[in-house]
Amino acid sequence: MNVDVTTVRLTVAQAITRYLANQYIEIDGSEKRLCGGGFGIFGHGNVPCLGEALYGLQKELPLYRGQNEQSMGFADAGYAKYHKRRRFMFCTASAGPGTANLLTAAALAHANRLPVLLLCGDTFLTRLPDPVLQQLEHYGNPTYGISDAFRPVSRFWDRITHPAQVINSLPAAIATMLDPADCGPAFIALPQDLQGWAYDYPTSFFDKRVHRIRRQSPDQMEVQAAVQLLKSAKRPMIIAGGGVQYSSAVEELTAFAVAHQIPVVETIAGRANFLSDHPLNIGPVGVTGSDSANAIAERADVILAVGTRMQDFTTGSWTVFAHDARIIGLNAARHDAAKHFSETVVGDAKLGILEIGKFLAGYKAPEDWTTFAQHERSKWNSYVAENVKPGNRPNSYAQAIGVVNALCDKRDRIVAAAGGLPAEVTANWRTLDTGTVDVEFGFSCMGYEIAGGWGARIAQSEDEPDRDTIVFVGDGSYLLMNSDIYSAALTRKKLIILVLDNGGFAVINKLQNNTGNESFNNLIADCPTVPEPFTVDFVAHAGSMGAVTETVSNPAELGEAFKRAKASASTCVIVMKVDAYEGWTTAGHTWWEVGTPEVSTSKKVFDAHVDWEASRAKQRRGI
Repeated sequence: MNVDVTTVRLTVAQAITRYLANQYIEIDGSEKRLCGGGFGIFGHGNVPCLGEALYGLQKELPLYRGQNEQSMGFADAGYAKYHKRRRFMFCTASAGPGTANLLTAAALAHANRLPVLLLCGDTFLTRLPDPVLQQLEHYGNPTYGISDAFRPVSRFWDRITHPAQVINSLPAAIATMLDPADCGPAFIALPQDLQGWAYDYPTSFFDKRVHRIRRQSPDQMEVQAAVQLLKSAKRPMIIAGGGVQYSSAVEELTAFAVAHQIPVVETIAGRANFLSDHPLNIGPVGVTGSDSANAIAERADVILAVGTRMQDFTTGSWTVFAHDARIIGLNAARHDAAKHFSETVVGDAKLGILEIGKFLAGYKAPEDWTTFAQHERSKWNSYVAENVKPGNRPNSYAQAIGVVNALCDKRDRIVAAAGGLPAEVTANWRTLDTGTVDVEFGFSCMGYEIAGGWGARIAQSEDEPDRDTIVFVGDGSYLLMNSDIYSAALTRKKLIILVLDNGGFAVINKLQNNTGNESFNNLIADCPTVPEPFTVDFVAHAGSMGAVTETVSNPAELGEAFKRAKASASTCVIVMKVDAYEGWTTAGHTWWEVGTPEVSTSKKVFDAHVDWEASRAKQRRGI
């Protein structure tokens, strides 16, 4: 029987872009375009064909011109984080170094479980012009190239070798990016010749499609096992991870904790699940956490870990919990739910919390346990209040955080990453509203801050245009990647950027000193190959890229400058020097495993090794 299938003849590039433009997602009862557009730098590997296709869809898929492919990927990640993984943008890069520059961004998205679509140029399928510009030749495998480097950092990887493959590849890539368990970057290699090849695609392929995020119900046997374990708990604790926000389960988790009076601690990715003044919010846990959260973590007998991958900064390299503590892993991803011999509840966080709560009726944590946790949090609140107070010591990250915290709107978005700022923000930021903090510590990637802030601001402009995106960045990360100040100014996506200058890579200098080593090659002043150190004029530099800039000398001046930045319609950069040695938050830390020299001619280094290893006895053994 003959079937009449209506077709439309399109190039591969045209088919990809038209398909993306017709994908929608239902969010809170309303439909939005799934792909919010893209970030692109054109080269010979993508401009003739993909550029042509995108030109005709500028309204549906707005294309933001990047300054650096890596930072485009970070902006993409910042956009996806803001939208709780329910929307994404694409990045397009040319063949060769353009594509290679996206590798770090793909790794960041993979570690953080973020949907990022990478559409990258590749070498010619016909191989007739080989070797071409920017092609890596592998003598024994002519199919191998830069694109293959993305296999370990992609959740979905494909190289299109025939136009018809788009029909299967694109839906599979989107299904991966929207899957709560497998979410992560999708990489599609597009050979340069193939991008322009035409094919008769079924018109139905381009019909509007509305996607919905799958919510997997947990298995009842796993739920019952978790319930029985919780009912036996004398000192229960909940760890709230980033997955709580991605599942939109903040209200359900809050109600669950209140109903059963179970103290809650937050991971770095889970910061801003609870407001800072909630009576059951005991603080951030782990290496960069709080004394209060770590105090209950080491005493808890049953731990309900919700939406967390239990990274070493959460677990103190697995020293923060008692050896005999039982862990329940509630997670959409089986891999994360099962870590460290956990009782697994594989499923959606919201549905899992509701299901466990249904069978836990009548149970409440012992009053003395909850009271103890709240007392510890009260002490931590007092420490933070003193820690962020201006004038209590030389200029510090904590003081700058305290100034911004006191003056910002509750819906302003905070962005930080890598170096010392993630620890300082995690420990000292007092959450004003849920879902407002983005501390990128999954991959701990320097350079994410400004670029990720730009992506977040693009997303924020769609939903909360009257709010601000506030970026905390150190001088080291600024120098690594700053060009999206220009991007933000060009696109009129206002950022408020605080550059806190401590003269180099000060947090690694601190680690260097803490392990008995002398300061070496981290602070600019301690680089033996630098004859005459000097300070970068960050104000002049940022000003040259279109930002409104000023330097302040203390937290009081910072507060006044921040008020001016809030009132401005332009991207603003405020620079303040902070102390590299005396400005750190000293409380709240747990042990963290780093490699230290077992043999050294330095007594300080050897003694530090012995001291460091002394805490290893607290380390749990597990998977």
